[in-house]
Amino acid sequence: MLLTRTLRPLIVGAVTVLLGAACTDGDGAAVTSGSEPSGTLRVLAAASLTETFTSLEVELEAQYQDLDVAISFGPSSGLVEQVLAGAQADVLATADSTTMDDAVASGVVAGEPVIFAQNTLALVVPAGNPGNVTGLADLARDELRIALCEPQVPCGTAAAQLLDLAGVDAAPDTLEGSVKGVSGKVALGEVDAALVYRTDAADEPGAIETLSVPEADQVVNDYPAAVLSDSLNPTAAHAFVAALTAPTGRQLLAEAGFGTP
Repeated sequence: MLLTRTLRPLIVGAVTVLLGAACTDGDGAAVTSGSEPSGTLRVLAAASLTETFTSLEVELEAQYQDLDVAISFGPSSGLVEQVLAGAQADVLATADSTTMDDAVASGVVAGEPVIFAQNTLALVVPAGNPGNVTGLADLARDELRIALCEPQVPCGTAAAQLLDLAGVDAAPDTLEGSVKGVSGKVALGEVDAALVYRTDAADEPGAIETLSVPEADQVVNDYPAAVLSDSLNPTAAHAFVAALTAPTGRQLLAEAGFGTP
């Protein structure tokens, strides 16, 4: 999904303001107002951000010919572990504040993380609903094949909170390391029901059906992004984070189903 030509100046304006006011180079020197993002920008992002961040990557590379954005997607907890183990990256974006807090506490984040989006869970079934699932209580049915995220990743933590809130003792048959793994099993009909982010449910039109879960609005995940302390390209890193909260970034996120914090 590409942004319209008329919207691109909005993202450029936000980037220009931030570069002139807040960025530093690798030696800590202030970046001049006329500097533009260039070089390689390495981003580590939660799997649920795949479609949105890929679109943003296309836009930024089209605007800045000397910029190469390389994004690695995965479970937030695993991304933080990579950073703590010394993986070289410039920006970290996670699917909840808890995993980002771990990175902040370990001293690998420069400055304050920016909350740029919110997400909630959805109860999903394969097209046609072969298991005749009607609500969260069905996740406790032994005869159904149920998929959830592993408890240490944000979608798994949120699922545990939602199930506890609804008083449901789920009986999962498979625990996946990322929300994309869960939604993929639903889309292929390998499981009868699952909990995924509403944004991931929207990414599989025709293959996944979403069922109403009133309690879902009470379990909200904040999505923070931050420039990393060891960034080799802080100019581009700050520009990327700025783009997330610019009008164009907001539009991309909203179109994907994310909420505005």
